[in-house]
Amino acid sequence: MKSQNLESTKEKKSLNNALTTACSAGMFVFGIVMAILGAILPELFKTLQLRRVDAGNLFFFMNLSMLLTTLFFGPVVDRFGFRIFLLLSSLVVGLSFTGLAFSSSYSGILISVIFLGLAGAGLNGGTNALVNDIHPENRAAALNFLGIFFGFGALLIPLLIGALLRLAGIKPIILVAAVFSLLPFILFLLLDFPQPKQPQSFPLKDLKKIAGSGVLWLGAFILFFQSGNEFSVGGWLSSFFQEKFNLGGSGSALVLSGYWLLLMVGRLSFSKFLTGIKREKVIIGGAFLSFLALLGMIFVTEKIPAIFFALFLGLGFSVIYPTTLSIIGENFSNYSGTAFSLAIGTGLVGGMLSPWLIGQASQHYSLSQALFIPAFNLLMIMGLSSWLYFKFLKKAN
Repeated sequence: MKSQNLESTKEKKSLNNALTTACSAGMFVFGIVMAILGAILPELFKTLQLRRVDAGNLFFFMNLSMLLTTLFFGPVVDRFGFRIFLLLSSLVVGLSFTGLAFSSSYSGILISVIFLGLAGAGLNGGTNALVNDIHPENRAAALNFLGIFFGFGALLIPLLIGALLRLAGIKPIILVAAVFSLLPFILFLLLDFPQPKQPQSFPLKDLKKIAGSGVLWLGAFILFFQSGNEFSVGGWLSSFFQEKFNLGGSGSALVLSGYWLLLMVGRLSFSKFLTGIKREKVIIGGAFLSFLALLGMIFVTEKIPAIFFALFLGLGFSVIYPTTLSIIGENFSNYSGTAFSLAIGTGLVGGMLSPWLIGQASQHYSLSQALFIPAFNLLMIMGLSSWLYFKFLKKAN
């Protein structure tokens, strides 16, 4: 009997490792989804003569479509499981990248971006919820580790643009992203998945209990402000360095790559070395570092110091989102998909509003002035994290 239990444990661990690998591939592709619009934005300004308001609208509708998926994915995966949902998400992302590569008009780009948001949100929510479920003993570390692959994906496209834009043009680079989206599709197709957590039905009384939780909504509004930050900086950083420091398209894309690289390094460091620190303190520390780095980047007048501040901004951002998700996942383990759906959906509202507001503000002022919007967001994150700890989590700790 002990031998059978040991064998069963090994098989389960092996399957969980394989699922984590597949989810990491999915998160890698979602990183590309998140970075690609900001990375190609300077080229769109040139080829389509976009106004900043038009660019802000692209971010708005991409995030709106992400929000629509995020609001329903949780109950769907809790009720029916993850496999079909993640397969469809991967496939539609690949088709959307292909459409984006061949679009030559604003309307074509807008349609591609909308479908990219719908499917990308499925990869984001589904992979986070699944990794949360299969690693109950170390959720924070597992979700931060998953976030590393988001950083790899977000780093890839601006890096390719910086290295290959003049040689190959933008279309082949976007098609590379479409090819990469096949990887999670193949892995999800081959692997077995856990059974649905609520196979019979979804009790509405439990949904009301989740939706009435203070822990959930404080965490959700931390994600609201942090999603706004990540979408805003990822979307506007290249344009900021072009406007303020006259960097070309390749140079500004490389700065964006460095920002994503430090975000990835931060998540790797937390998953390995910082697991003994209370999670709410990690969130506050990351927000404080980001706040100082953002102010430095806005106010310095020399290019090299501004680049270093942009890198530290990525490092500070790195721990905020996945650490907040781990707190939510721990408190709602039986309905993690639904809790993540509500929390990530709230976050996407912030991701939809902040870059749009920056687009509106920068149309009348400068991008430097418009970037005070994420500075305000970081102050709110520090306040909400303190409130979450002292009101709900201190007794539990």
